[in-house]
Amino acid sequence: WFSEVSPRPHDTGLVTLCTQHQSEFELHARAILGLPVDTSLRNPGASAVIYGGVEAQGIVFDGVEEVLRVPGTDLRLFGKPESFVKRRMGVALARAENVDTARANAKLAASKVRPRVA
Repeated sequence: WFSEVSPRPHDTGLVTLCTQHQSEFELHARAILGLPVDTSLRNPGASAVIYGGVEAQGIVFDGVEEVLRVPGTDLRLFGKPESFVKRRMGVALARAENVDTARANAKLAASKVRPRVA
C-alpha cells in the first residue's frame, strides 16, 4: 500500500540537508538525469515537523533565535501564507552523534518554535 508517490522533493526528506553528502534535491536531480547518487550518511540526524497551531492568515514564528543558538540544529520554515492547526509550516533539523539524540534535539527545537498571528 502507498499513501503517496511523489517524484519530487518533500519535507520529509529535508533531513538529508544535515545527514548526507547530497541532499534530497541533488539526489532527485541526479537520479532523473541518470547521474551517480551518493546515499552515504555523513552523520546521524532527525527532523521534526513544525505545525501551524492556529487557523490564520499571515503568521510569524517566535522562538527561532533560541533554536538557532543550539549547535547542530537548523530550521526550514516554508513561508506558507495561510496556517491551519495541523498544516506543516516547517521542520526542525538536528544532527548528533546518534539518532536518538538527534531525534530528541529535533523535537525539542520544533517545540520551541511557536507560530502566532502577526
